[in-house]
Amino acid sequence: MIQGKSIKRKIFTGFNFVILMLLVLSCIVPLWYTLCISLSGKAAVAGGMVSLWPVDFTLSSYQAIIKDMGFLRSVGISVARVVLGTIFSLTVILLMSYPLSKSKREFKYRDIFMWILIFCFLFNGGLIPWYITMKNYGLINTMAGLVLAGGVPVFNVILVMNFFRNIPKSLEEAAIVDGAGAWLILLRVIIPISKPVIATVTLFTIVNYWNEFFQGLVLSTTEKMYPLQTYIQQMVVTLNMTNMTLEQYQKVSQLSNQGLNAAKIFVALIPVLLIYPFLQKYFITGITLGAVKE
Repeated sequence: MIQGKSIKRKIFTGFNFVILMLLVLSCIVPLWYTLCISLSGKAAVAGGMVSLWPVDFTLSSYQAIIKDMGFLRSVGISVARVVLGTIFSLTVILLMSYPLSKSKREFKYRDIFMWILIFCFLFNGGLIPWYITMKNYGLINTMAGLVLAGGVPVFNVILVMNFFRNIPKSLEEAAIVDGAGAWLILLRVIIPISKPVIATVTLFTIVNYWNEFFQGLVLSTTEKMYPLQTYIQQMVVTLNMTNMTLEQYQKVSQLSNQGLNAAKIFVALIPVLLIYPFLQKYFITGITLGAVKE
């Protein structure tokens, strides 16, 4: 009987292993193929000769992006946007989530603010009213506009709020007995034990700010204020050849649009790939504990 259960467990484990490996391959193979496209020559890409290994290996697609001073400027704008935006967003999220995690008896206006958040989560005023509002506040072609436009993600607020609700009340009660106020409790008790959910929303925020391109396109009327994703998207879609020298035109003519698109994807992936390993250990815990309230 025991031997039969052991065989069934091994079969089940082997089946799970095969399924998980197939899932891993379904994620890795497209990325690897895209990398091969970005490292292959124009003729090989256009002829469909690239499979799982680069053909006519070349770095021309990456060189065409990296050598552009506009690219370096857009990288700086994106880095500044991510740093400032993450600090601002986390500050707002924590300050909103803590009072909203209280009961109505402790914070009598809680339900009003929650309904406002949920309404904003489900509905929005539309692109044109949003743009007019940003323009009236003088946030066009400014770093503040790029940061504030997506600074309060309601999903992250709800995630952190539910995590705070699961923290034992006895910890706050002990801090109150010791004479701590709300600010001290938040800074010295709540935040230090909330590293998993903070790391999770930090990852969400960084990825969102880094990958977002549409707001940069709408809020910036000049390329000098384009974040990286907007700059690359515009470079690929609206490549301007009218003001190019003969040498620049020859270099561009050697490139493939598919190769440029592939290079764009990997340039966008690099920061996330560098940051994710340091936050991975908190990720599952944070999103699991913050997703469900007991």
